[in-house]
Amino acid sequence: MKRAFLVIIMLGVVLCLPRSPSPQAQEGYLANTPLPTVPIPPDNPQTDAKILLGKQLYFETRLSADNTISCATCHAPSTAWANHGKTDTGIRGQVGGRNSGTIIDAAYMRYQFWDGRAGSLEEQALGPIHNPIEMGETLENVVKKLNDIPGYHSQFQQVFGTDANTDGIAKAIAAFERTIVTGPSPFDRYKMGEKSALNAAAVRGMDLFNGKAHCSSCHSGPAFSDQGFHNLGVGYKDGKYSDVGRYAVTKNSKDMGSFKTPGLRNAAETWPYLHDGSEKTLMDVINLYDRGGVQNPNLDPMMLPLHLTANEKQDLEAFLNALTGPVPAINPPKLPE
Repeated sequence: MKRAFLVIIMLGVVLCLPRSPSPQAQEGYLANTPLPTVPIPPDNPQTDAKILLGKQLYFETRLSADNTISCATCHAPSTAWANHGKTDTGIRGQVGGRNSGTIIDAAYMRYQFWDGRAGSLEEQALGPIHNPIEMGETLENVVKKLNDIPGYHSQFQQVFGTDANTDGIAKAIAAFERTIVTGPSPFDRYKMGEKSALNAAAVRGMDLFNGKAHCSSCHSGPAFSDQGFHNLGVGYKDGKYSDVGRYAVTKNSKDMGSFKTPGLRNAAETWPYLHDGSEKTLMDVINLYDRGGVQNPNLDPMMLPLHLTANEKQDLEAFLNALTGPVPAINPPKLPE
């Protein structure tokens, strides 16, 4: 009797577990990735239908006030899920003050946005919609728009059992973004035993990355980010910060001019660099670090002149290029009429 009761309990547990999306149903799904399992919030399990809805919303320009801007406008698959402008351009051609960055492997980041003001992909997803410079729409009006479109209304009912609402919008977009992860790069294949995956320059660059250049002090872990915030002095001039960075969130003077450490996977494809897009190439970034950043009162103590030779800089660049792996191939979906 006890055994039968235990079986019933265990079966109930299995049936109550959230369904994972089937790899076959995910366009461009990468079954082989060097990264750990994507962390999934307990209140937002992945399902095929939710991912599809999130994909549509990601490419949906009707989330913006003038129906011209979508998430994909600034984070396009064709440009490594980022864009190659220095900063974002939103509705009516308005230019923002920060680089868009990439959503590749964003699922592994503890904080979202350069200043870390969002603590999850769900929280991040709504930010650009009601940012007056980016999509410039109200969340209330976005919800009304979606509920007035039969295709979206029925999908929200299917996925969440409710009409469209801000919680569902955020969860669906986040679910889709969690599928955008990198596959094995030459570096990963080298670490797995394929010694021919890295050329001699990249191997030397790897040693520099972990040694003389001390890049790994901040760019550590599977995503090559310590998930922290650091001041490089970028944007500091004439005693002023053009962007206060993390300070805007914490109001802690120690955070003045500090920004999130970005991951480095596929960084070779996501130029320009830094929070303001001020460095055009990886070599420009290497030179910035070699100079020890820009002197300012809050400069991170780890920012010191590196005294790299020209050859060492080239080797370091070769290693950074070797962090580029495949990403899911995604085509824009058909959107509801």
